[in-house]
Amino acid sequence: MAAMTMPVVVGVDGSAPSLLAASWAGREAAVRDAPLHIVHAAVHWAYSVPLVPQPPAWGSDAEAAAREILRQAAVHAQAGRPHLAVTTEIVDGGAPEALVHAAEGAQLIVVGQRGRGGWAELLLGSVSRYVATRASCPVAVIRQPHTGERAEIVVGVTGRPGQEPLLDFAFREAALRSAVLRAVHAWVYPTAQGPGDMQPLVYDVEAVGEEEALLLAEAIAGWREKFPDVTLIQHVVHEHPAKALIDASTDTDLVVIGAHSGARALLGLGGTAHAVLHHSRAPVIVFHH
Repeated sequence: MAAMTMPVVVGVDGSAPSLLAASWAGREAAVRDAPLHIVHAAVHWAYSVPLVPQPPAWGSDAEAAAREILRQAAVHAQAGRPHLAVTTEIVDGGAPEALVHAAEGAQLIVVGQRGRGGWAELLLGSVSRYVATRASCPVAVIRQPHTGERAEIVVGVTGRPGQEPLLDFAFREAALRSAVLRAVHAWVYPTAQGPGDMQPLVYDVEAVGEEEALLLAEAIAGWREKFPDVTLIQHVVHEHPAKALIDASTDTDLVVIGAHSGARALLGLGGTAHAVLHHSRAPVIVFHH
């Protein structure tokens, strides 16, 4: 299946964050010239099970409520985009697992930062965290209302091997939107390279900064040639990567971060990705590589 025909999927539960996610997903699907598939997960209790308290039985009222959640989400997604192709589905099961399953065959899955469940004090809901960690496609986590296009995307660049797919994705996103791409490379020095490493007590911040700027330039050189129409800003900063990306999120439309897939994903997203998802002021796309 061609990439542009793969759907954008969004999970909704009727909460305000999920309706915001539906609206953002509709805009994203339109940008990608892709259909939008809206999913609502609900547990269908077909048999009497020994649980206390008993869950509510699935019946006509429950189905009508689920259909209304999907209808409202579709209205938000199609606002200003009447020709957007939208399909809806009620899937049986818990939301985390159902959404990860729905991500199979999607080019992007979108979730709100948090839904109806959980504690209001938590910035990132358990469903969003689960999907961001385990989905097989890029995951967009939406937090803030859309307040106007700034036409800029931020991507975090470590300069280490293995980020090539992430950079390719970020450049393509910028090209799709005709947006500026800001490549942020943050460094904290000195850092140990291995057990027992002795680090200098005094070092030249300016000299190290120049080395880190060269590292960033080398990391993105190939993509500058591949996407000559994308305006690129190289941003090197001496601070923790999470803080640098959170600060950059204030004035951007989207933050793109990388996370390891496969066995390493079982340990979680990593400290930087986890912090950015909790505190970013802009939507975040987690790209597994």
